Amino acid sequence: MTSRDPGSFRDPSGFVYTRDGTLYRQVDRSFATRWDDLRDGGLLERLQAADLLIGHESAALDAADDPARAHAVIRPMRLAFISYPYEWAFGALRDAALTTLRAQALAMETGYTLRDATAYNIQFHHGRPILIDTLSFERAEPGAPWAAYRQFCEHFLAPLALMARRDVRFGRSLRDHIDGVPLDLAASLLPGRTKLNPGLLSHVHLHARAQLKYAAQSDAAFAATKRRAMSPLQQRALLDSLRRTIEGLDYRPEGTEWADYADNTSYGEAATRGKDDLVREMLADAGGDVVWDLGANTGRFSRIAAELGRRVVAWDVDPAATERHYRQIRTDGSASVLPLLQDLTNPSPGLGWHGRERRSFLDRSDADVALALALIHHLAISGNVPLGHVAELMADIASGLVIEFVPKDDPMVRRLLATREDVFPDYTLDGFRAAFAGRFEIVDERPIAGVTRVMFRMVRRG
Repeated sequence: MTSRDPGSFRDPSGFVYTRDGTLYRQVDRSFATRWDDLRDGGLLERLQAADLLIGHESAALDAADDPARAHAVIRPMRLAFISYPYEWAFGALRDAALTTLRAQALAMETGYTLRDATAYNIQFHHGRPILIDTLSFERAEPGAPWAAYRQFCEHFLAPLALMARRDVRFGRSLRDHIDGVPLDLAASLLPGRTKLNPGLLSHVHLHARAQLKYAAQSDAAFAATKRRAMSPLQQRALLDSLRRTIEGLDYRPEGTEWADYADNTSYGEAATRGKDDLVREMLADAGGDVVWDLGANTGRFSRIAAELGRRVVAWDVDPAATERHYRQIRTDGSASVLPLLQDLTNPSPGLGWHGRERRSFLDRSDADVALALALIHHLAISGNVPLGHVAELMADIASGLVIEFVPKDDPMVRRLLATREDVFPDYTLDGFRAAFAGRFEIVDERPIAGVTRVMFRMVRRG
């Protein structure tokens, strides 16, 4: 059984598909000469040795989905999870940008170029960004400017500049602009003082102005501009300038409610240790390979799941908490936890052509266990989502569930209700059990020592 990946149809050189659960990539005959040169030139091996490009093996032509078009077929390494730039922490997007620049620099050394610098060609593998588009490289035309320069600026530099110099929440703008943030828009939104930064002045402000100028030129004048040569020294200087500009952008993840949540909870030291032990035991009993930690915050319980040998996708709504989590796994060298941004009340939809190029949050769910700690009161009270709807969401995410019920007498819930009317008569322990009973069987229920919260382990019915 063969299925084409709906996100690869725009590629003129080939496409990605699965057959009987195995991932393949077809190289079309239109790319044959360039592929043979790329395959034999040593660049792919150098990129893979530098952990910049996903590995692959050659496959038989008779595995191709479209033999009439096929020149070659490869079998890329399959990634554990596909995420998108609008779900990445600031640090993750910056690391992805620097990985792209390193790949282009290495390609230039051997006479090649990266012709496609979209952020969607980067994924996170073992905690690190890596290129997944093997066909994005080709032999460079001597003196030709970097064709992907504008794309790189729109997919990486513009959103990073907005996140660092205006508001980190501008990372979500990549959800509206899946082809990259337009440079004229970024230039208009950035503070005027960013024009004093040589890199942002050159690559965003003046670049945006040049785009508007070229748009008004005649075809002949535009073609003449495109023919302007760049020496190897100028090419290296461009990459160095982009790298220094991106490395100079920073974001301090502090001051938000959830980034500081660990310092403002209902738990004392003994209760915290008790909860850790209970979560560890329930996760061990639940089994499975993949855990989705919903409301992961800075990753305390994601780390417990990882210590049990689970692969963890750690979702949180707060950019500062997610950034702290990402920096921690980078420091620790963790290869099994992926921190991502997600608002469960407004999750990532299917985007792009036919709404299928970028898959929705739920369409990518492959979790064995969902971990939902200190979350239910935020969804039910802050989000005004009925408990039955929360149960439906959890059942769509995973077959197993470890979830914490936080009652109304808990200090954190009292704080939520302090500024609003209590219109949640069903938000009780019995109401919680009843709401989840339709979709889950409760197999373990235990109070958490030292607090009035209760931990549950459940298994999806059917």
